[in-house]
Amino acid sequence: MREILGRRRRLRLRRRGRPAQLDAALTCATAWRWPVLPGVGLEAAGGRGDRGRGCACPDPECAVPGAHPFDPGLLAATTDERMVRWWWTNRPTAPILLATGGRAPCALSLPAVAAARALVELDRMGVRLGPVVATPTRWSLMVAPYSLERLGELLHAQDWVPSSLRFHGEGGYLVVPPSEVGAGQVRWERAPASDAPWLPDVGTVLDALVEASSGAPDGGSRLAY
Repeated sequence: MREILGRRRRLRLRRRGRPAQLDAALTCATAWRWPVLPGVGLEAAGGRGDRGRGCACPDPECAVPGAHPFDPGLLAATTDERMVRWWWTNRPTAPILLATGGRAPCALSLPAVAAARALVELDRMGVRLGPVVATPTRWSLMVAPYSLERLGELLHAQDWVPSSLRFHGEGGYLVVPPSEVGAGQVRWERAPASDAPWLPDVGTVLDALVEASSGAPDGGSRLAY
């Protein structure tokens, strides 16, 4: 019994000593079966002088610094534990990218200020939400997987959809915590359950967001910037 308890303590110590990104990437890949890959990340401090840290990719005008695939490409996303360990052992601070769609979660994202308002309104409406990823500029509401065809049908059925909404579906990706990208630190506004995170249907969330936006007393959009 002492030997078993000692082994358990050593395993806990090793887990606690792992870099945060590796630990989170392994949870995504092995516990939740979400395919992940490392993002390009930010260049080393001082690389751009007075301009601060930019994207580590070759594009000096990169629109999403650090927050996109580069090498490997998006198709390399995997749930294989050995590959995940190899990636983040070699690049321990690399952002974690979730490849959305297929059997993996998808998401709807909004500007941060609008999303904070929307969450308050959705809670008031009694809408059950899943995990919510937050950056300083945008928040993403994770939903169950959907196809591009299903999304097209849902959008066609709406009279109006806020232009601030973005959709992360099949063939897309989402940066998940505890990554750091050009926009700042990525965190959980609403963290997933530790076992199997529950995900709402995209249609339910989209309908609720449109209702929350168009229901403003002045007729304006609550989901605007």
